[in-house]
Amino acid sequence: MMFAKRLKQLRKQRKLTMQEVADYVGVAKSTYAGYESGYRQPTLESIQTISRKLRTSADYLLGLTDYPEPPEKLNHNAKEYLNYEKLHWDGVPLDQDDLELIRNLLERVLRDRPLPKDE
Repeated sequence: MMFAKRLKQLRKQRKLTMQEVADYVGVAKSTYAGYESGYRQPTLESIQTISRKLRTSADYLLGLTDYPEPPEKLNHNAKEYLNYEKLHWDGVPLDQDDLELIRNLLERVLRDRPLPKDE
């Protein structure tokens, strides 16, 4: 039921009708309505197509992650952000000394943490 619930929730957040999503996927509106009610199960290909239309990941729709944003939006290198000027923390400006301290702290955290068991 998580799939059906997330499907309906995202469709509404994106301000799309069932008909719009159904047309994009290439199924009848009644078929798509069955996906949202949990009565029908889409094919893997349909899940991929639906995730593109709803600008999310199939993993989110299937309950494998709790992050609705597609992976490409979550995959940002923090090091790049720490080089921007005019960064702030809850409205408090961060100067270059603050950013250098943060960079050093993150490098130490990564250096000192244990390696994953598969490495």
